[in-house]
Amino acid sequence: MGFLLKTAFWFSLVLLVLPFDFGGKSDDQPSVGAFQTFFAAREALGDIGGLCERKPEVCEIGKSAMHTVGIRAREAARIAYELLDSQLGQPDTAATTASIPAAQPAN
Repeated sequence: MGFLLKTAFWFSLVLLVLPFDFGGKSDDQPSVGAFQTFFAAREALGDIGGLCERKPEVCEIGKSAMHTVGIRAREAARIAYELLDSQLGQPDTAATTASIPAAQPAN
């Protein structure tokens, strides 16, 4: 989940940096530059960092949720490993493959 949030954040920054001109500009919406976006994002991340000081119960719930997600991910990986091991663990000796015959010694 964190990876998706970080990806969305950086993708939105890239979209703000790229110059697009889709026609007329609206007067009610100010234009935002890349530097303004960067500084606003830095301040937003700093504010998120102070969230645990303002509301410690939110951080405790988040910590518990991340612990639960970690346990479930570990269990899902174990199940997937066991499934793959049961399906692909034993080599198929009955299958034959094409090969180049060994060179015959010269008489």
